[in-house]
Amino acid sequence: MSKIKTLLRNLGPGLLFASMAIGTSHLVLSTKAGAQYGWVMIIPIVLANVFKYPFFEFGVRYTNVTNKTLIEGYLNRGRGYLWFYAFITLITTFTILAALYTVTAGLFINLFKVSGVSVGMVALGLFAFISSLLIIGRYKFLEVSLKFVVSILFVALIVTTALVVFKGQVTEVENFTPPPIFNEIGILFLISLMGWMPTTVEASSWVSLWSIEKWKGRHGKPSLRESLQEFNTGYLITAILAIFFLTIGCMTLYGTQTELSGNAITFADQVVQLFTTHIGPWAYIFIAISAFATMFSTCMTAHDAVTRVALDIIDLLNPKVKLTGKKGYFALGVLVLAAVNFVVIATFSANMGKLVALATFVSFVVAPIIGYMNLKNVMSEEIPETHRPKKALRILTYLGIVFLSLFSLLYFWMIVF
Repeated sequence: MSKIKTLLRNLGPGLLFASMAIGTSHLVLSTKAGAQYGWVMIIPIVLANVFKYPFFEFGVRYTNVTNKTLIEGYLNRGRGYLWFYAFITLITTFTILAALYTVTAGLFINLFKVSGVSVGMVALGLFAFISSLLIIGRYKFLEVSLKFVVSILFVALIVTTALVVFKGQVTEVENFTPPPIFNEIGILFLISLMGWMPTTVEASSWVSLWSIEKWKGRHGKPSLRESLQEFNTGYLITAILAIFFLTIGCMTLYGTQTELSGNAITFADQVVQLFTTHIGPWAYIFIAISAFATMFSTCMTAHDAVTRVALDIIDLLNPKVKLTGKKGYFALGVLVLAAVNFVVIATFSANMGKLVALATFVSFVVAPIIGYMNLKNVMSEEIPETHRPKKALRILTYLGIVFLSLFSLLYFWMIVF
């Protein structure tokens, strides 16, 4: 009982990680994987979660032992490391939030039957609302609210998945032929899926920053074991829910030759319809809660995290500037990110496909590099021998780097030849 109480008290960074991860990679890509390719796609989902695990775990480990953010660790390894991470952050800043808010706006329009309003305007409203929540509530509100949201989401998805399984596999169309996975379209989809499964590797620093913020509270810093236990709980939740979404897509659409749209509003309508048609209109409430809570919580956590990362990078690149920890600068960062990504959404209109493809491609290509940077951090002299990752975890890290690198090389080979 005491262990459970300790875990619940320490819940925070791992829970925020779960909330942030259960977004586009799950609702959009996992559902689409099951719908188009069937049960075989459980393999890349599991592999991505397993091979990327050390990259994220190192963020928690490094911060707990050193009391420094993972980004500070990059600077300690060399200024080039920090500049590389800053460059990647700049690219993803213009894609990740825009993609997330576009999907969420499309869901809002569909679920609440909003007419006569564009995706861009709904996204603007979401930017304003979420920005206000982050500026007023800060980390404490984020943590408390997401404990509630993720709990509801988890229960709603369990119920929805159970209903889908109970209803049974949808009937295949006559002469159905499964689409090939290892052609250009299939490989590109695999890269998108694994690029954001469970989330982008650069998000390992997000968990690091949330950990620092959490420890400023009244409970103080937990032990390394407790921090890893809390993170592992959040990581396990993300893996389980990815399989839930895959199951839903597979049971309701695989074999029907239905293609999920790249348009945010159309996609949202398809997601809701595939549930209600297969299960029944009475299940709408579970679907609506699951889908919207998934994307709303992801938008909120990603917006908070990218703001913190940007401020931390600016501070480290210019030590004379002290932006981190100052409420006014945090509020300004939140608003600037909202404005920049609203412009991106207005430019791309309602076609979220291009945004997601660009964001996931960048994340996939840089994943092995950032994974190696994280390994350098936890194997440095800053970490005592007893707190460094064990041999098995280091081997898994190298396997993950090789696995992701080979897929990146395959992608470049397909593009060039």
